[in-house]
Amino acid sequence: MTFSIVARSADGTVHGVAVASKFLGVGAAVPAALADVGAVATQSYANLAYRPQALTLLGTGVTATGTVQALTAGDGGPVTHRQVGVVGVEGPGATFTGDQCHPWAGGVAGDGYAIQGNMLAGPDVVGDMEATWLAGAGQPRLPFRLLDALRAGDLAGGDRRGRQSAALLVVAKGMGYGGTSDVLVDLRVDDHPDPVTELARLLELHTLYFERPDPATLIPLSGDVADEVRTRLAKAGHTADDLDEALASWAGVENLEERIVAGAIDPLVLAQLRAAAQAG
Repeated sequence: MTFSIVARSADGTVHGVAVASKFLGVGAAVPAALADVGAVATQSYANLAYRPQALTLLGTGVTATGTVQALTAGDGGPVTHRQVGVVGVEGPGATFTGDQCHPWAGGVAGDGYAIQGNMLAGPDVVGDMEATWLAGAGQPRLPFRLLDALRAGDLAGGDRRGRQSAALLVVAKGMGYGGTSDVLVDLRVDDHPDPVTELARLLELHTLYFERPDPATLIPLSGDVADEVRTRLAKAGHTADDLDEALASWAGVENLEERIVAGAIDPLVLAQLRAAAQAG
């Protein structure tokens, strides 16, 4: 009773799942992903064992299509009520919809993606998701592209029972917090009247706090900028002989440590520093 998209980035290095449903905490049940391996969504009387099984199969070189076939063939439960989508590091994604899933139910798949849903308002949910995914080929950030597709499905009617939860899981090697995790984004809205909109708000916050700065936008920490930053940091109680050290101390308190680069300042960090000074 869910709609989802599993997909990878154009270069095959980032994999993720976006999902929404009239179901409590859908993010705890449907999505799974593993860096440099792939992603899976299991739904409609979901078999949660599909998640580790799919990732294991993909990790041994089985295609997305072969993985879906293996999952359903080895399932001793109500396969005709199940739905699953899988994408690997290359080739087309694959989707399966059992013929006894609650209508409307179905899915589509193509190069690097699979979209599926059941108990939907109609086929436009999946169709609009696919059209939005394909139209977003120029969007380099997979989390936002996945969310755009999910929002399209939501606007097309989504789960015909209503709205309750949504989730976004994206993985990429070494791109998690501090470079010590592969989990790039893991956001869940477990119970909310407008979960996809709330998920979009959380993704914007996640981008501010956890996305690493674009090197092309960094401002050298020298001259007038350095003087301004030093003055604002001092007013906030962060002083040190080394300006980088003082800025890093302030950023740690503000949860902006992922955006700190020695000898420069991220424009978003500078904007937050200025806003903090005005608020104070």
